[in-house]
Amino acid sequence: MATEIEPTTEPRPQIELTGTDAIAKDIHVEQERLGKKRIPRPEGVNENSKILWSYVIPVAFFHLLIPLAFTSYFFSWWGVLFLPIGNYIFTSMGIGAGYHRLLTHRGYDCPKWFEYTLATLGVCSFQDSPARWVLVHRVHHQHSDHQPDPHTPHVSGYWSHMGWMFVDNTDLSKASAFDKYVRDLMRDKYYMWLQRGLNWVWVYVAHALVFLAAGFGLAFLLAPEGGVVRFAYQFFFWTVIMRTLYTWHVTWAINSAAHMWGYRNYETREDSRNNWLFALLTNGEGWHNNHHADPRSAQHGHRWWEFDMTYLTLSLLEKTGLVKNLVRPNNSALDRKTL
Repeated sequence: MATEIEPTTEPRPQIELTGTDAIAKDIHVEQERLGKKRIPRPEGVNENSKILWSYVIPVAFFHLLIPLAFTSYFFSWWGVLFLPIGNYIFTSMGIGAGYHRLLTHRGYDCPKWFEYTLATLGVCSFQDSPARWVLVHRVHHQHSDHQPDPHTPHVSGYWSHMGWMFVDNTDLSKASAFDKYVRDLMRDKYYMWLQRGLNWVWVYVAHALVFLAAGFGLAFLLAPEGGVVRFAYQFFFWTVIMRTLYTWHVTWAINSAAHMWGYRNYETREDSRNNWLFALLTNGEGWHNNHHADPRSAQHGHRWWEFDMTYLTLSLLEKTGLVKNLVRPNNSALDRKTL
């Protein structure tokens, strides 16, 4: 279980910033809370903005496959049981520990090979390239729930959940935005390679083919006679298609539900909430008000009941020496924000 906040006795490790790099700075510009006020979409989105079919088509295609889950040919109880396992491996470790707590906020240090492993797991969640994901999230923290925020529910619930992805926001697609917000990642050869030519998409496709091959391999060992193809297709359907859909929505819900419903431990300048349902479904990401109150902390669960499996995993890895300088809650700063 997550424990109460531990006292902070050592200074936090300092991260070198150069020029306009925004590594883990989480600059808070707007000070006024908006309450329930509606705001326009970001200025980079207007009537001339093009639809991003490269996002619309795969998202629509995956959703059109959902009815297959209720057919006798594709339904599988073991497939359903795999969803939380796949969610932990690819989303909690790939997105939560990798894209979010490491690449965006630099909440801990680790060897480069392990960082790349976590980032690649994030790519296999099909939630954009590391550089693009981090760019969007850093902008979100700088302008959270104000107009430049890429996905605030102050525009609409649908917009914050998924609508923002389908329309070009020029403020996020300019080269200058990548230079300002993710210069650290764009200087890295691996992240630059993933960004170029949509190589991150091909990494996702490659991992899907690996799962398909593994499904056929297991089918020859485990499936009854005549059921090899069905077992392989079921394996692929649940470990790739349904797992991707599941992890999409629980992750997107942090942008939407966790800014609309839940409780607040701290007074912050946006409407972040601790949403227990999505905190459990994402293994800790849903303690969102805690996170906005102290963005660099890799520990999102601050109260004993706020279970944060992702942090507990990182804490265990810290004991092995694989993770170092794990950033914990800054009590002195949080005490001033406590409600």
